[in-house]
Order: sequence, then structure tokens, then C-alpha cells
Amino acid sequence: MKYVVVLCDGMSDHPQEALGGRTPMQAAAKPHMDGLASRGEQGLANTGVPELPMGSDVGNLAVLGYDPRRYYSGRAPLEALNLGVKLGKGEVAFRCNFVHVKDGLMEDYSAGHLSTEDAKPLIRMLNERLGSDKARFHLGTQYRHLLVLKGAGFEGAKCTPPHDISGQPIQPHLPKGSKGSDLARLMQDSALLLEGHEVNRDRRREGRKTANMIWLWGQGKGMELPAFKDRHGMEGTVISAVDLIKGLGRATGLDVVEVPGATGWIDSNFAGKAEAGLKALKKRDFLFVHLEATDEAGHKGEPLTKVKAIELIDDQVVGALLKGLEGQEFRLMVIPDHPTPCELKTHALEPVPYLIFDSTAPREGGAPFDEASAAKTGVFEKEGWSLMDRFLRA
Repeated sequence: MKYVVVLCDGMSDHPQEALGGRTPMQAAAKPHMDGLASRGEQGLANTGVPELPMGSDVGNLAVLGYDPRRYYSGRAPLEALNLGVKLGKGEVAFRCNFVHVKDGLMEDYSAGHLSTEDAKPLIRMLNERLGSDKARFHLGTQYRHLLVLKGAGFEGAKCTPPHDISGQPIQPHLPKGSKGSDLARLMQDSALLLEGHEVNRDRRREGRKTANMIWLWGQGKGMELPAFKDRHGMEGTVISAVDLIKGLGRATGLDVVEVPGATGWIDSNFAGKAEAGLKALKKRDFLFVHLEATDEAGHKGEPLTKVKAIELIDDQVVGALLKGLEGQEFRLMVIPDHPTPCELKTHALEPVPYLIFDSTAPREGGAPFDEASAAKTGVFEKEGWSLMDRFLRA
């Protein structure tokens, strides 16, 4: 038996006026997901925990079968794991976004989807000008990078994710509390240095948004997680464009496969992820494919883009996986890690819809896959982290 999870980050949503009062899941043409749902199980699951931030770190921990209340220690330590950055005693990792701020407002949390190529010289410059034996910047992917600080108190700062304040003034959301003023000063110093950098001069000349400030958040110390094999009795593979998810894979002992052209946006190499996943399933029985484009569309408040992302995932990922698995025994689950409603432009602490299809026990007469259909079933996994165990042992 093969077990496949297709995680569509932030896919679930609210009814959108631009879609005639439908959610992006309802509006998207997704014959493969709908076909699986009509012959499988649908329901809702709680992937969030009220006392923790509703982020992809918490949501993906839960989907992989780990209780976030027990294991969560921050987003950045997981990204550090993927980058091969070991956190020593007294060191705290921060997620370091390149953002675009205009007139004091958070205009773009991704700096116009900055490329990794453009980020490299910016990170190098920040290390030269702001780095020290107690502060070191590490290159990540696209606009998502890492800062490791050494010293007491940094982990207690109150920081806000930049995608939570799109279009809002940044001043009220600068870091506060323990060491908050030090972090805010570092962010403001970065703005003075980045504005005139050659990369940003070129982007400005080409009409693209500049990476004119860093934004620090998601901090935490080093963490350890039980191996997925020890918890669930099988080895597996993670495929993602996002350092957070790859770090989570490494933390749980899963293989991490890099896919050329995987960007985490609508231009990602979706077909390449499916191809790599099918290849991995020849060696391992469990596959976790993470798709970020649906979440990014939600953060940008673009329901039509989210519809397009869902349709691409359905065609190039779910459809391709089903074709490659034809004739085999398999279970396949499609699930978001959290909702990212387009009108909110950030995550919501709400249950997410899921579908589970078992090729050895297909059902009949189910509904298309969406939030409303999942709610109507009455199936509700209150502790979302227990869903993985049921999926693997149905």
C-alpha cells in the first residue's frame, strides 16, 4: 500500500464576491479532486491550536501527525534545519523576510516575489554591514531567509508575520517586548542599506518592487521531533519548495527531494513535483507533497489566482499522481494546513476540509470536494494531528 498526502497550503477560503459567492475550491475546475471525494471520505479537521499562531508550521506539524502543543517551538528553527544551520547554546533563529515597504505601509510581504538570485547579494551585503559574531544572515529561498542571533531574551520578543499586515502601517507591528527594540533597530538599519543596493536600483528601473527592508519573525531555539518512522512505522519523502516544510521533513527523518523549478508560486514546476513523487514512491511507501501557490494567492487577496493554482495542482499534481499509481493499492489524502481567506490576506483559525480516497475500498455517491461539502458530512477530527494515524491505518 502506498500513502500519498497532497497538502495545498492555505487552499480553503470563504465565499468571494469575485467568484459569484463561491469559494475558490467551489469555483475551480478540479475533476481529479472532485472524483476522489465522490468516491472517498470528506470531513473537517482542526489543524490549529488556539494558544499557538495559526501558521504553516503549526498546520503542517498537525497534518504530519504531531501534536503542536507538545512539539512546536517556532518556525525559524525548522527552516534552519533545512539550511543546515545548527543552533548553538544561546542562539535563536528568526525568519528573515525581504519585504517592500512604501510610505510606511507593508505593500508586499514578498518584495515582489524576490528571486533567490537577487537575494544572494543582498544577504551578502547584510552580513558584511550588519553581521557579527552574534548576528549572522543565512540565504534561504526567494524572499524567505534566516537570521541567527546570539544572546538572552530574543526568543521572548513579540513579532508579527509580515503577511498578517498587508497594506497596513508597519510602525505598530514592529517587534516589541524582550529585545524588541534591538530587533526593530536592526530592521530599520536594513532599510537604509537596502534602498540604494544595485539589485534594488535595477528592480526599480525595471518597474519591479524592491526588497527595501528585512522583517524578523517566527523565532525559536533548536528543536527535536520523533522520527516519522518511529511514530508511524514507515519511511517516506517530502517534496516542497519551502524551507519550512523541507526542514520539517528533515526533523522527522523523511527524505527531502529537491525539484528544479519549484518556486512556491503559480509558476512552480508542479509537474516536476508529481514526477519526483512517483519516483520516490518506488523506494518509500509514504509521500508528502506540499504546494504553496494557493497560500500565496490568499495572502495577495487574489481569488482568481487561487482558482488557477487549484486547477494547476489538480491537473499537474493530483492527476499525474493518479495516473502513475494506476493499478496499485494506495490511499491519497488532499488537505490544506489552514485557510488563507482572500479577504483577510492571512491565515484563519478554522477547521479545514480534507478528502481521503482508498483505491481498495472506493465508495459511491459523494459530493465534490469543497468546504461546504466537507462540513455537511458531519465528520470532524477535533484533534487534527490524529488524522494522519487514521489515514495510515484506516
